[in-house]
This record gives sequence, structure tokens and C-alpha cells, in this order.
Amino acid sequence: MAARRALTAAAAGRSTWRSLGPAVTLRVPLQRRRLSAAAAGRAAPTDTSAKRSTSRPAASTTHDWIGPPNPLSNLRPIVYRVPENESELEARLRHLRQETEDWNHDFWTNQNITFSKEKETFIISHLKAKGLTGRDESGRRQSLNSEEMSMFYKSFLDKNRIRHANYNKQWYRRNFTITFLMARVALNSMWRTLSERHSSKKNSTPPT
Repeated sequence: MAARRALTAAAAGRSTWRSLGPAVTLRVPLQRRRLSAAAAGRAAPTDTSAKRSTSRPAASTTHDWIGPPNPLSNLRPIVYRVPENESELEARLRHLRQETEDWNHDFWTNQNITFSKEKETFIISHLKAKGLTGRDESGRRQSLNSEEMSMFYKSFLDKNRIRHANYNKQWYRRNFTITFLMARVALNSMWRTLSERHSSKKNSTPPT
């Protein structure tokens, strides 16, 4: 009975994941995309104890797994496939891609939490300056108009300009390395396939 419950729980955890083909296009999580959710009123959670799902499926030999968006970073976690007879170069590429995923998650988790906290502080301080509280008489949450909020968005972007610039530099550096390794893996695979075909054809030729 306990084993059945464990299998059911594991299946429920995997049900939100979906498989992709062997090649997954790397995504560039632009700060504009990350901030847009909070700007639309869907602020990032401020609980720093929240972590990525622990119910990740085991790595497959044929395809990647992609999970639901993380509530803090808004990024979808990926479990990269581990092909059979993985070469040293393929393992290097996979580890770099996975490490880049973790780096992106950590950056945008911290950035979104900071954004959410500073936005809340800005709203409360401006409401107090108007003699208002966080809630109206009906208990509904008070807010500022778009012109007032634009001041915060501009201030936040200006204050984090260098941080975003450093992130973009690091991202392009990582992306270039990943792309270079992917090209090497593809060329090695092509060369191995051609060599195997040549060897097979040579062995199948009857002696004269």
C-alpha cells in the first residue's frame, strides 16, 4: 500500500513535466520579460525559502524534460537527456547547459524578489504621503496610477542598469560557448557516422 502511494505521488509530480526532442533551443530570459509579470500585477513571491520542484523526473536517454515555470524565477526547469555512451565532450556540453540553467534561476529569483519588495515599499510610502493606507474602506488593496508607477519602474531599471549589463555579457559569453560545443558535438557525431559507414562498407566488400 505504501509503495502504491509512493508511485502515485511520483506520477503526480511528473505529470506537470513534458518531454521534448533531443535538441532544446536555449532561451534568453530578457529582463523585460521577467519584469513584465510583476508590472502587470503578478508580483513575484517574497519567500526565499521556496525552491525548485524536488519531483523532477530522472534524466532520459532519448529526450529532455521541461517542467512548469518556477514561482520565483518564472523560468521552466529543464532536465537534459543523458545519451547512451555519452562522450566526454557531450558530457561537458550537458553540464554547462545545466549549470547555466541554475545560474539563470538564481539570478532571476533574486532579481524578482528584489523587484517585488522594492515595488511594495514604493507603493506604501506614496500612499502614506497621500494620507492613505494599504486598503480602502471596502478592504480592497490600494494602488497607484500608471504615471506614478512609471517613476518606480524607471528608477529600478536605472539602479540595476550595471547589474543587467553584466548579466547580459555573461549570458552571451555562456551562449557562445554552448553554441561552440554544440557545433563540435554535431561535427564529431557526423564524423563518427561517416567512419562507421565507411568501415561497414569496407568490411562488406568481398575479397577479390
